[in-house]
Amino acid sequence: MQQSHATRNYAIVTAAYWGFTLTDGALRMLVLLHFYRLGYSPFMLAFLFLLYEAAGVLANLVGGWLATRYGITRMLTVGLVTQIIGFTLLSQLNPAWSVAMSVTWVVLAQGICGVAKDLTKTASKSAIKVTSAQAQEQGAGRLFKWVAWFTGSKNAMKGVGFFLGGLLLQALGFQHALWAMAALLALVLVGVVSSLPRMMGKSKASKSAKELFAKNAGVNALAAARVVLFGARDVWFVVGVPVFLYAQGWTFTMVGGFLAAWTIGYGLVQAMAPQLVKRSQDGLSTEVPAARLWSAMLAVVPVAMAVAVALQVPRLEWVVVVGLGLFGIAFAVNSSVHSYLILAYAGSEKAAEDVGFYYAANALGRFFV
Repeated sequence: MQQSHATRNYAIVTAAYWGFTLTDGALRMLVLLHFYRLGYSPFMLAFLFLLYEAAGVLANLVGGWLATRYGITRMLTVGLVTQIIGFTLLSQLNPAWSVAMSVTWVVLAQGICGVAKDLTKTASKSAIKVTSAQAQEQGAGRLFKWVAWFTGSKNAMKGVGFFLGGLLLQALGFQHALWAMAALLALVLVGVVSSLPRMMGKSKASKSAKELFAKNAGVNALAAARVVLFGARDVWFVVGVPVFLYAQGWTFTMVGGFLAAWTIGYGLVQAMAPQLVKRSQDGLSTEVPAARLWSAMLAVVPVAMAVAVALQVPRLEWVVVVGLGLFGIAFAVNSSVHSYLILAYAGSEKAAEDVGFYYAANALGRFFV
C-alpha cells in the first residue's frame, strides 16, 4: 500500500512539474522573441533574464529549508502561485512606457518567475527522494530510474514549451499568451492542492546557517560541478543561439522549433541514462566514475566547435546546429547522472535542504554567464 501511494505521489508531482515547465519554457521564448522584435540588443535581452537567474540562488537555498520545515506540498503550491503572479504582472506591461520603465518592470516580473521556478524545482526534486525512499523496493535502481524519467520528461516538456512560446506569440500576442499560461497553471495548482499529502517531506529543518551549509563532500563536489556544467550550457542557450539563428533569417517558429527539438531530444537522452550508465549495488561505485567520463566527453565538443569557428568553415549555422546536437547528448547524460547522485548523497531527513543547496549552485552558474 505504501509503495502504491509513493508511486501515485511521484506521478502527481511529475505531472505538476510538467505543467509548470511547459509554461516556463514558453515564457523564455515569449520574452526573448517579443523584445528582440521590439529592437532590444542581445545584451539588453540577457539583462532581462538577470534577476530571473539571480533570484534562483536564494530561492533554492530558502526553498529547500522551507520545504523541510513546512512540507514539500506547501512549497510546490507556493511556487505555482508565485509563477501565476509573475505572469500576471508581466502581462500588464504597457507599450506606452519608456524603455527604462519597461525593462525595470520586466526584470522584476522575471525575478518573481525565477523565484517560482526554483521553489517549484526544489520541491519537486525533493519529492522524488521522499517517494523513492517510501517505495524502498529495488533501492538505488529505482531512484536512478525515477530521477532519469523525471528529469528527461521535464526537459522534453520544456522543449515543447519553447515551441509553444513561439507559436503563442504569433497566434495570440504577448499579453493573451501570458493569460493562457496563467490559466493552465491555475488548473495544475488545483490538482496539487487536492491530490498530494499536505505534510509530505516535512522534517526537522536546520536551526542555523552553519548547519544549513554543512554538507558532505559528495554534495559539495556535485554543487561545484553544477556551477560550471550549467554555465557552459546557458552561455549559448539563453540568448546567443536564438538571436544567432534569428539573425540568419530563421522565423520565430523555426527558432522555437529548433530549441524545442534540441530540448526534447536532450530530455529523451536523459531518460535513457540508466541504460547508458552501468549501475552498482551501492549506487555509487560505477556511477561516480561514469560522471567523470561523461564530463570529459562533454568538454571535447565545444573545443571542436571553437576550432570550426576559428577556421571560418562554410554554413556556420549548421555547424552550430550539429555541434549543439552532440553537445546535448553528452550534456544530457551528465545532467541525469548528477541529478541522481545528488539525491543518492542527500540525507533522507533533510533531502530538500541538500537539493536546494545543489540547485542554488545550478542557478549561480547560469547567473555568472
